Parts: sequence; C-alpha cells; structure tokens
Amino acid sequence: MDHTEVLKPQTLDELIQILHQIFSSDKVNVEEVQNIVESYESNPLEWMKYAKLDPYRYTRNLVDEGNGKFNLMILCWGEGHGSSIHDHTNSHCFLKILQGNLKETMYEWPQKKTNGAMIKKSEGVLKLNQCAYINDSIGLHRVENPSHTEPAVSLHLYSPPFDHCQTFDQRTGHKNTVKMTFWSKYGEKTPVATIQSKENN
Repeated sequence: MDHTEVLKPQTLDELIQILHQIFSSDKVNVEEVQNIVESYESNPLEWMKYAKLDPYRYTRNLVDEGNGKFNLMILCWGEGHGSSIHDHTNSHCFLKILQGNLKETMYEWPQKKTNGAMIKKSEGVLKLNQCAYINDSIGLHRVENPSHTEPAVSLHLYSPPFDHCQTFDQRTGHKNTVKMTFWSKYGEKTPVATIQSKENN
C-alpha cells in the first residue's frame, strides 16, 4: 500500500477497528494516526451516546480501551469550559474536533530562569474534524471552548493510556499531580460521577 494513501474510516466503529490494527504493532507512526483520525468525518449520530455534558466542567467519557495500548475518549466542553495547563505523562496525545471549536494554547515547560512563570509558545483554534498532536517533548498545553453559546466535543486518543497527569499554575509554574476519572464509560455514567454531581448541586 502506498504510504501517502490514507485509510478513510466511514464510521466511528471503523475508526476504532483501524486504530486497534495500528496500535497492535509496537511502533506508532504519529503522522499516520493523525491522518486517519482526521479523515474520519464527525457524525453526531455515532458519538452522541458518549457525549455527556456537565454544567460545571468538561467531562471525560471513555469510548474504547484499545487492548491496553490506548484510551479513546470523548470530551464534552460546555460554553467557556477549559482545562488547566497540563502534561501528557510520556504518552502520545491526539485531539480531534467533533463539534464546535477548541482553542489550544501551548506552553514551554516551566524553567528556573523565569521564576517558574509559564511561557506561552503559541495559540490557535482547532476547527471541526481537525486533529492536533502533542507529547511532552513538544511542551504543555491548555484546551478551552472559546464559545459562550455553543458546546464543543472532541475525540482524544492517548497511547499508552494514563490516569494521572501534572497540572501547572500559569503564574508560578507550580505543579500538582491530578488523578483523572471518567464521567462515563461506554455511554454509561460512572458511580463516581454521580457522587461528584451531587456535591456540585
């Protein structure tokens, strides 16, 4: 097969099947994965069951566990919701827009010479069906929904999977280790999420 040719998944299920094949090998071709994920045209009918919105914060919803090689999840961002500045725990991170737009701000790792203050590298807006890529050697980022009228939905692939990451204070560079939980798994709400939502109300 010619390497410039991209397998075009027609459905989300087909995309998942292709990802299982790609990640069954020990070597990951980042460009190939990025192209394939980007070439899937978002169809809300296929991902709607995973898209759980919360009024207070963005949600992480597990779609597939990738035979232990990757986690595929859908994140739902209400109006104005955003992440903290964070790393990716030595994993590959692919981020594709399924609905709306997301603003991505990239940062350098904090350094002593700047007293820990975070230095912004770049920022841009990711649009429908675009797929971005980041890993720890590229830097840190923050992702946010810039819209005050529309929610945003994104598909994330992390390989290998991880359940902790570090978040960073923008002014001081101070870092915290944060455990990441799922709001839902395979379209079903997790018990933890129910407890969290009761605390918020």
